[in-house]
Amino acid sequence: MRFAQYVEELQRIKPLERCQEESLWRAYKEQGDKKARGLLIEAYQPLVFKQALPYRSLQNIMDVVQEGTIGLIEAVERYNPERGVAFSLFAIHRIRGRMLDYLQKEGASDSPCMDAMLDEGGASYKENLMDMSPTVAEQAESHELVGRLHRAMERLPAKEKAVLENVYLASRDVAAVAEDMELSPGHIYRLQKMGIRRIRGMLSRFMQNW
Repeated sequence: MRFAQYVEELQRIKPLERCQEESLWRAYKEQGDKKARGLLIEAYQPLVFKQALPYRSLQNIMDVVQEGTIGLIEAVERYNPERGVAFSLFAIHRIRGRMLDYLQKEGASDSPCMDAMLDEGGASYKENLMDMSPTVAEQAESHELVGRLHRAMERLPAKEKAVLENVYLASRDVAAVAEDMELSPGHIYRLQKMGIRRIRGMLSRFMQNW
């Protein structure tokens, strides 16, 4: 399937009504209804599309989409509706994580597309929070994640911390950061990659249970 065809198929997906979604979760989680499972995966496929957008110029974009879909399926299987956390919030980091892992294996983790993924991923996360009008429980979980992220940043080596703060928090160009720190852009990308890897490691246990 080509990416354009995938987009066309997504346009046919209708959002679930709240009561309809709750009914599907009950059918799947309480009765093991495979049809309900399939409908949930289909309904949330736009989450995968949104995370794949920064990669749309890659030749292997549909492989990226496939990996994201695997992350979505894993999220559907592990999600517990009783916790009161919106499924979108629960699923998004698993979808993105699958895509990132795949691209790292393919040697694309230092590409401009990876930077776009992280930048747009942060933006889409904020959009998700606003669009879904999060409950108190969702806000608490989000604040906890942000707090843990800040604490993880503080534990990074000084140069890695400076790179991540400049590139992601201050949205500065890598070339400008490299000039200020008197390092090559390639060195900045390596520090960026190491910093992200350390943070993911520090947050891994929390994210598994989120």
